[in-house]
Amino acid sequence: QVQLVESGGGLVQAGGSLRLSCVASGRTFSSYTMGWFRQAPGKEREFVAAIRWSSGYTYYADSVKGRFTISRDNAKNTVYLQMNSLKPEDTAVYYCTASPHILTGSGWYMKDAYNYWGQGTQVTVSS
Repeated sequence: QVQLVESGGGLVQAGGSLRLSCVASGRTFSSYTMGWFRQAPGKEREFVAAIRWSSGYTYYADSVKGRFTISRDNAKNTVYLQMNSLKPEDTAVYYCTASPHILTGSGWYMKDAYNYWGQGTQVTVSS
């Protein structure tokens, strides 16, 4: 059974940085696509970033491109989301997610393309 456990959320001032971690267990993830989504109060869950575990190829939402970086550590079975230049509109619960497929095209940012989800970690950016 796949388990995803996020950590690293918190309260930060605008312009600051946070690094989220997601420890994955229960499978060999070499063929997986790992992603981060976020959900702000009253809004739908939206795609943030994703990475193909085997190749390291990454994909980002336009709203975070240039500010956020997704990466993975094979030895630790961990996916990271480094968030810099944070803005109040980045405030949300951030979820780690995994798909057993190598996603392409529109699959990257579709919630239904991902099979497994973590419990989420709160990120709050104050102005």
